[in-house]
Amino acid sequence: MNRITSLLGIQYPIIQGGMVWCSGWRLASAVSNAGGLGLIGAGSMHPDTLREHIRKCNAATKLPFGVNIPLMYPQIEEIMNIVVEEGVKIVFTSAGNPKTWTGWLKERGITVVHVVSSSRFAVKCEEAGVDAVVAEGFEAGGHNGREETTTFCLIPAVREATTLPLIAAGGVGTGEGVLAAMVLGAEGVQIGTRFALTEESSASSVFKDYCLSLREGDTKLLLKKLAPTRLVKNAFREAVEKAEDSGASAEDLRTLLGRGRAKKGIFEGDLEEGELEIGQVSAIISRRQSVAEVMNELVAAYQRAAKKDYLF
Repeated sequence: MNRITSLLGIQYPIIQGGMVWCSGWRLASAVSNAGGLGLIGAGSMHPDTLREHIRKCNAATKLPFGVNIPLMYPQIEEIMNIVVEEGVKIVFTSAGNPKTWTGWLKERGITVVHVVSSSRFAVKCEEAGVDAVVAEGFEAGGHNGREETTTFCLIPAVREATTLPLIAAGGVGTGEGVLAAMVLGAEGVQIGTRFALTEESSASSVFKDYCLSLREGDTKLLLKKLAPTRLVKNAFREAVEKAEDSGASAEDLRTLLGRGRAKKGIFEGDLEEGELEIGQVSAIISRRQSVAEVMNELVAAYQRAAKKDYLF
């Protein structure tokens, strides 16, 4: 047991990323039932949909789970009130200033964890009173930090900058990766891509199968004038690259992106015109598994790696 397992009330310090169009109640409850912490991704849900998923998750597991809330969410007050009304005890916040909601949530007995991409923001999290921080490196899928710092560089920098319990994210998809994060100073890991491609993920099967065929270099961080996003190669990404190469403005890119592009790609399986977001670690994942299989592999591989003598 360490500070992360104690704080969250879980068996293994493995947290599932709260990913848009992937992280519904089935995925969250499966991860929690397997000993980790499942997160419902509120970023792609209408308020009533979130309430439904929280209730279904409560029915599917008696173990702790949480909700991931991007602070840029347009109906943020309604979402926060739903979380409190439904008795959610753990909230992961991202994409915004942690000072805005941390105090309000903690006053209501909720554990708050915030996602950052730099040691500077980690210090701000400590000042804001969060309970733990997720340090997410450049390798991660979906939205990313502008600093483009890799996880191997970010974790020790954040560890030195703050005393908060630290969770590593970005490029972690194996038991060996979990051990590497721990050696660098993390006390837990958050895994997105590996869980996004499981049977229980709510992403389209077409999207999952395509991501399972990816190789090194098939994802790229783009849309940096809006919100840096790691995209899979397809017709939409080619259009984004062409626009950025020709000096497109933020407004031009916003028009190109339009509305519902991530839903079209991840949830509906439009491999050409959809926004396909996945992490670099997808290149070493080649088969679809259940959450239970993934968790068993992560734990077994971690334990094997921890017993090896790496001295040279």
